[in-house]
Amino acid sequence: MLHFNGASAKYGISEAGYYGEFGGAFIPEMLYPNVEELRLNYQEIINTPSFIKDFRDLLRDYVGRPTPLFHAKRLSKKFKATIYLKREDLCHTGAHKVNNTIGQILLARHLGKKKIVAETGAGQHGVATATVCALMGLPCSVYMGKLDVERQGPNVDRMRMLGAEVIAVESGNQTLKDATNEAMRHWINNPIDTHYIIGSVVGPHPYPDMVTKFQSVISDEIQKQLLQFTGMENPDYVIACVGGGSNAAGAFYHYLDEESVRLIAVEAAGKGLDTDESAATTFLGKPGVLHGSKSLLMQSEDGQVIEPYSISAGLDYPGIGPMHANLYQQGRVDFMAATDEEALNAGMQLCQLEGIIPALESAHALAVLPKLQFEPSEVVVLNLSGRGDKDLSTYTEELR
Repeated sequence: MLHFNGASAKYGISEAGYYGEFGGAFIPEMLYPNVEELRLNYQEIINTPSFIKDFRDLLRDYVGRPTPLFHAKRLSKKFKATIYLKREDLCHTGAHKVNNTIGQILLARHLGKKKIVAETGAGQHGVATATVCALMGLPCSVYMGKLDVERQGPNVDRMRMLGAEVIAVESGNQTLKDATNEAMRHWINNPIDTHYIIGSVVGPHPYPDMVTKFQSVISDEIQKQLLQFTGMENPDYVIACVGGGSNAAGAFYHYLDEESVRLIAVEAAGKGLDTDESAATTFLGKPGVLHGSKSLLMQSEDGQVIEPYSISAGLDYPGIGPMHANLYQQGRVDFMAATDEEALNAGMQLCQLEGIIPALESAHALAVLPKLQFEPSEVVVLNLSGRGDKDLSTYTEELR
């Protein structure tokens, strides 16, 4: 039975909305009523039997859950371990993002909201938001950096086909950070009737906790599927890519207190950690406040946010969610990084070994397999967060 309890006592969120020193709600006064409305009501709403039933039924009948846990035999042979891929790429819309948008659209309906606003980078969250808005008959505005609009054309077309208004953002680096800025401005200007569906475990409390809970279905399923396949709920490793970090939050959630399970988060190193074209926050960042919460951010000496870079549109965010910042600081999760070239090569390897085209985001997680030394008896679960249709032009251009 799916539920939203069972959070980690050691690594979970406090009543004040903090993971250790990270989190909180640093917001303009005009947003306070919106965020406070969510904070006061979300726990009660999402734990009602009617909400849980609607959420569970839509995940099953609309999203297509549970997603398979696939034993990648040729990949396993290459890296001398038993490797399973959690196939979030087989969700309706092609990524894990829809788990969260289903939950948030149901929450918006309970709160009586009539309009939806969202931000997107790679376009997968935008597509997932446009999808649930079409399903529920609510108008939808999606902000997307102009650069991402250009490099994620198929997802822009999907959003428009689904009835969403896609607004290209020309400020800043024209990527995810800038789209998030504009989506928050939109929400400030439409505080009464609009719900903001944030796409990752970022933003002011309660968003990081709320999105994590909706994505926790991933690790809930992994436990059940591994028990069926191996007789044990716990693998030796869980690996996931991290931009803001929602797919990793979902994949790690039910394993946070299982210290025997090594959790690995993979950030985008871009052109390299020693260049100024990277998005590896834990390697290059320091504590600061962005988009309503305190976390680790890439920033200059005087606190100005440094523009991130990654070949992957979903990973070029200058920070990570506050839960991940705390997990990094506490040493519970090992953070690694993969360059553009390593991700491209890893994505192509999966294509040719297993017949699966991964999103460039997921390819970053795959890219650390050669960097780890596995024992033949060890079980590895890698969260394949999205499919690579949206990235075909990038793959073909870079590897031509």
